[in-house]
Amino acid sequence: MQAHPAPLILLVEDNPDDRELARAALLQSQLAHRLEVLRDGEEAAEWVAHYDPANPEQHPHLILLDLNLPKLDGVEVLRRIRQDRQLRYLPVVVLTTSRQPCDLLRAYDAGANSYVAKPVEFERFVTTLTTLCHYWLHLNQAP
Repeated sequence: MQAHPAPLILLVEDNPDDRELARAALLQSQLAHRLEVLRDGEEAAEWVAHYDPANPEQHPHLILLDLNLPKLDGVEVLRRIRQDRQLRYLPVVVLTTSRQPCDLLRAYDAGANSYVAKPVEFERFVTTLTTLCHYWLHLNQAP
């Protein structure tokens, strides 16, 4: 019997400090996971375009998506994810510094499952990521 790999979290984040903060928070959460990081919207769009549903190692269980990305913004990345037949039901959490109501509406209109403003304090960030990942990886029933 083949063991299932740990759930894959795909983090789309351009800010190197925020990437490291998320990596540290996820490590501290002690949730079993694998993490793949994409650094801008163009990389994320390329990932969507080349997604191979036949490769279970590549299948993410959760995408944490920043909105304010260079080259292609997070809303456009989200639209591309939702247009892909193999990815449309994949949980996407917008994790961003923006607290603007227009960004929140744009994200939900594009198909976000959740919208979370990044906490500034590290301990709150750890708690937030732990809670999000626990819910989406272990409690949520995906189609």
